[in-house]
Amino acid sequence: MTARHAPATERNRDPILAVLRGVMPTSGLVLEVASGTGEHVRYFAEALPGLDWQPSDPDPDARTSVAAWCDGPPNVRPPLLLDATAAEWPIDHADAILCINMVHISPWTATEGLFAGAARLLPPGGPLYLYGPYRRASVSTAPSNEAFDTSLKARNPAWGLRQLEDVIALAEANRLAFERWLEMPANNLSLVFRRT
Repeated sequence: MTARHAPATERNRDPILAVLRGVMPTSGLVLEVASGTGEHVRYFAEALPGLDWQPSDPDPDARTSVAAWCDGPPNVRPPLLLDATAAEWPIDHADAILCINMVHISPWTATEGLFAGAARLLPPGGPLYLYGPYRRASVSTAPSNEAFDTSLKARNPAWGLRQLEDVIALAEANRLAFERWLEMPANNLSLVFRRT
């Protein structure tokens, strides 16, 4: 099995973990939507051993990488084939949901599906944590994020940085209350929502 590597993971995993320590429950099942390489879930599973971790990704190569990275920690389950846009997911509950760098590298329908799925799976008070770059009303977007947005749209016109206010409105329409946002390295944000 081939374990892929994303250079940004080493830069952002510790700041993300610091936020997760105050957001995640002390026990239960955490679903990671769009696990990518699998490096994040491996790192978080080792740092938060009281939680069971369920990685997922729609891409078979990504799931192969996740399986390679996560061969070892006993609290990481085999990766699921999960398409966020699907009306039904291959899992019926989660105590928390984590989604890193998917919202801008997917069509808006994936974000719609993510919030709909979180509303179905999470218990009241269960957290949904998002990480990535966003646009904010009355806040200038960093030049690096503008360039990133241009490159994303060149790859796929349906991709690109989302407006934070649109994401919050979508969440609240799906019974997910916006709790807070936190500034993160490289002009990214952590977003925390709770199932009402």
